[in-house]
Amino acid sequence: MDTPYLNLRTKNSKFNIKHSGLVDYFSTWQAMKNFTLTRTKNTFDEIWLLQHPSVYTLGIAGKLEHLLQNNGIAVVRTDRGGQITYHGPGQIVAYLLLDIRRLKLGVRELVRKMEGAVIDLLQEYGIDTESGMEAPGVYVGDAKIAALGLKIKNGCCYHGIALNVDMDLTPFSVINPCGYPGLRITQTKDLGIADGLEVLSEKLAEKLQARIIKEKSS
Repeated sequence: MDTPYLNLRTKNSKFNIKHSGLVDYFSTWQAMKNFTLTRTKNTFDEIWLLQHPSVYTLGIAGKLEHLLQNNGIAVVRTDRGGQITYHGPGQIVAYLLLDIRRLKLGVRELVRKMEGAVIDLLQEYGIDTESGMEAPGVYVGDAKIAALGLKIKNGCCYHGIALNVDMDLTPFSVINPCGYPGLRITQTKDLGIADGLEVLSEKLAEKLQARIIKEKSS
């Protein structure tokens, strides 16, 4: 993976934030694993913001039967939870490399905080959303706009959440997204949100930090 641009921790930033642009999925996955394996109790938590070239990813227990047609897009079996999903240009992927033991977060709580960050973001634009449906993620009506998956190892997590912004949604039509036949997919552009990837990436990072960190009362 190309060396990402690093936003150093600032007064308003709880984590190291890295912007990587458009980067290959497999090398990014390997970089996440290496970061997690080599981190220490003093390692700062990080959020990686990026996009991937077109790729389908299949969770560790995912079923290939949810790929309904071979359209030439690569399929990578990865080590996150969940079934199949699609990543492509125009989608913000926020990878969370966190010491959840140090943060005193359970997995279910972290999932709710990740969903909540996207809900908070979309509410700024007057978009009503839902979470907590059978398939984890964030929905606008019956259409999914954000999918998530995590891997927990030695009290730390990696992988994260993907928000559809301005992408070609056609590749979703040949899969059962997250293992659910007929699940509709939407994106911010189609909901009338004019802000693009750069603005929404920054806002998503802010919302994730605000949700994940329990602010101490002064």
